[in-house]
Amino acid sequence: MTLLPSRAKAVPGQGNRGTPPPRTPAQRKRALGLDRGAWFLLLPALIPILVLSVGPLLYAVSLAFTDAQAGRTEPTQFVGLLNFTDLRHDTLFWDSFRIGMVWALCVTTLQFLLALGLALLLNQNLRLRWLARTLALVPWAMPEVVVGVMWRLVYHQDAGILNQTLGQLGIIDSNVDWLTSLSLALPSVIAVGVWAGMPQTTVVLLAGLQNVPVELREAAELDGAGAWRRFAAVTWPAIRPVVLAITALNFIWNFNSFGLVYVLTQGGPGGKTRLPMLFAYEEAFKYGQYGYAAAMGLAMVALIAVLLVLFLRRRLKEDAR
Repeated sequence: MTLLPSRAKAVPGQGNRGTPPPRTPAQRKRALGLDRGAWFLLLPALIPILVLSVGPLLYAVSLAFTDAQAGRTEPTQFVGLLNFTDLRHDTLFWDSFRIGMVWALCVTTLQFLLALGLALLLNQNLRLRWLARTLALVPWAMPEVVVGVMWRLVYHQDAGILNQTLGQLGIIDSNVDWLTSLSLALPSVIAVGVWAGMPQTTVVLLAGLQNVPVELREAAELDGAGAWRRFAAVTWPAIRPVVLAITALNFIWNFNSFGLVYVLTQGGPGGKTRLPMLFAYEEAFKYGQYGYAAAMGLAMVALIAVLLVLFLRRRLKEDAR
């Protein structure tokens, strides 16, 4: 008869071999994030977020289903999906949405291409590289209102430096009114958006480039790979997650732009630069249609969320291959 080995005596404070000891109630609470001390320390950060962000967001969502208007003496009433039904047939809204998509796609794409080139340049071992990196951040440090006023002076028809420079070079014969031309207003504003937002993309891409292992680039160079081959085979796969993140964030930020375009053109001429946020602003604070403007904002959030989900799903599938 074979005797089974006796079970080893458990050591106090420890479980059996391979089995973690049971948690105490205090440990379970800490694991679930229910420690009262931690919540108490988070309150100074959570309260402003709840009051200044979550609260107004929920209030705006509730307004989207009402007929709230400025100066209305009658009580606000719940109208269900009526605002969204009107929005579906509002051609001005869809025109502004189309302009916003053109603006966001152009600015995001040009920001990325120029920022990638600048980040690759700043990643080289150049003289006075620290000064170049500092100067590259100057547009990012300037408020949108200051940037808008400065570029209004640059684009000024009579006293603007752009017209004076192009005239001296013989490129134009007469001064161009960049911000009031139906065909040039949107491209002019897009150029300012690219200039103002490129530094943050450059910083993010530069951080990604500095995390690329030097050994991989050196190995590819020893194998005879040229500059483009090294970038395509080594650098790009390493920074691709960074590119995905900053591109998605830039698209959201650019689509929600307001201050820069408002200072430059206020949506003109003829609505050619009226971005969706400008249109919603006018509906709410110029015409007093609070409910309709809230529905417009909620619809734009939903549409952009759908586009981003489709974009991210496609990119993640490509990365998984």
